[in-house]
Amino acid sequence: MTADSPYVLVLYYSRYGATAEMARQVARGVEEAGMVARLRTVPAVSTVAEAVADSIPDTGAPYATLDDLRDCAALALGSPTRFGNMAAAMKYFLDGTSPLWLSGALAGTPAGVFTSTSSLHGGQETTLVSMMLPLLHHGMLLLGLPYSETDLLHTDAGGTPYGPSHVAGIDNANPVTDAEKRLCQALGRRLAQTARALAG
Repeated sequence: MTADSPYVLVLYYSRYGATAEMARQVARGVEEAGMVARLRTVPAVSTVAEAVADSIPDTGAPYATLDDLRDCAALALGSPTRFGNMAAAMKYFLDGTSPLWLSGALAGTPAGVFTSTSSLHGGQETTLVSMMLPLLHHGMLLLGLPYSETDLLHTDAGGTPYGPSHVAGIDNANPVTDAEKRLCQALGRRLAQTARALAG
């Protein structure tokens, strides 16, 4: 793989680490399907004024740029749940993608979403749908998880047809389960396979 190889952008925000672990599992699925995964995150939003953060965080993935998004062959978008919606940091990043919308840069690009919540009924599915809305406005092609992924039929933790999910627990201490990992990897594979098929 070269620096110019097509890649799947795995773009996430994570506060306590669960969404970051899900992102790594999605990336694993992408790479199992023979494509490059590019992990990127977004900075937290200041409650006082716009934070001025270093361009590279102290730990974890680098911060995403609009170029990362514009040039991807597919996108996996991940955020923890905030009252049934995506986190403000991810929304803030997406709100800044108007130049890509105006040019139609993302139209026809495959995309999928994933999330983590504190409780089983903490708004997983509404968060996933909230993340789909701006992607639809960009003209992206949304992929979920089919029930041929049998973990969807048996999981007592996270997992939805809208995209992978994780139940972190009220103290955010629950590890990502094996079933949740498999569903994340399945999303990564589907995105990579679809991007390759569309590229011919």
